[in-house]
Amino acid sequence: MSVVLEGGCFVTDWMETSPVVTGTLSERKVIGRSTGAQAISLRILQFAQGLSPGLRTSDADDVLYPVDVGGDSVDDGCDVFIDGRRHYVPPQTGVYIRPGQTLTVLNERESPASFVSCQCPESLDSQIVDAVTDREHRSPEEITPFVRLSDREAMPTADRWYRVLVDDEVGSKQVTQFVGSIPPGRAPDHFHNYEEVLFILRGEGRMWAGETNTLVHPGSCIYLPRRQVHCVENTGTGELRLLGVFYPAGSPAVRYET
Repeated sequence: MSVVLEGGCFVTDWMETSPVVTGTLSERKVIGRSTGAQAISLRILQFAQGLSPGLRTSDADDVLYPVDVGGDSVDDGCDVFIDGRRHYVPPQTGVYIRPGQTLTVLNERESPASFVSCQCPESLDSQIVDAVTDREHRSPEEITPFVRLSDREAMPTADRWYRVLVDDEVGSKQVTQFVGSIPPGRAPDHFHNYEEVLFILRGEGRMWAGETNTLVHPGSCIYLPRRQVHCVENTGTGELRLLGVFYPAGSPAVRYET
């Protein structure tokens, strides 16, 4: 069930949105302008077995991260083509798609390959096109647009840590993607000067926005407006881990306590 908290903070489950299916691609638009966001968006892309159609966005950066939704295993990765250049994407890897590039996914396993995709700003020109797997269509790439979580240093903030995946090191000038870890308990309320979306990867907790709150769990999707006072509380006994994306780009460590 979707919930609107104080200040326009929006919390929902990824399955609350009906999918649009094209070939092997199933797309769920979860967060965007229609749910109160100003620029950022969040969608769930699932690719069934086989070769997907191409996805092309001319006017937005797109960052992706493989996730386990609906009981799907992410023990194995899948192959993706970016403008015809083939790459293997293992689990726990950030992916950056530049404006104008075409993404095609080849999933050779029986279970769907699922990704959280965030466009910044939300695109008004996303297109489904023919699959692009031909090397003649490759665009020049000076920087590999993939970052594995295990290759990034954990940066501590109080008793928590985060690891930045997609940022300007891989060419992303508008958006930052990170993974954060929250131990049991609740940290001080704070706010940021950027617009943010979160996806809960593991653990149970509560999303606080000012004096309001709601339960979150794996698969919960959260939108945070700029300068909204908030906090994610871990109500369990183990780690709560989340995927975060914010716009405009910056550092997850920049926060302002109330």
